[in-house]
Amino acid sequence: MTELLHITERALWDAAQPSGAYEMSTRGKTLAEEGFIHCSLADQLQRVADFLYGGYKGPDELVVLVIDSARVPSPIRFEAPEPGGEEFPHIYGPLPVDAVTEVRGWGAPA
Repeated sequence: MTELLHITERALWDAAQPSGAYEMSTRGKTLAEEGFIHCSLADQLQRVADFLYGGYKGPDELVVLVIDSARVPSPIRFEAPEPGGEEFPHIYGPLPVDAVTEVRGWGAPA
């Protein structure tokens, strides 16, 4: 099991609960638009948060989804945004809400 992390807006995560699947890729883009869900490993999360969510204020706006990769039925690929770059985990399909083992407020200890 690899622990994957995904940072998102609390309202988007809350909205996914009734359907049983989370389908946002990254800030402002859906899984359907992007083709996969962007994730991070623990040592990548702060840089991703700064890049995508640097303007957010307050601990209640953002959450970190802690994902058990063994519970994700879709393919997970580690890919770099450009050749030779750092690889990030991408989930190629919807994220089942039951694959999320913990929801941390942004700023909570990793």
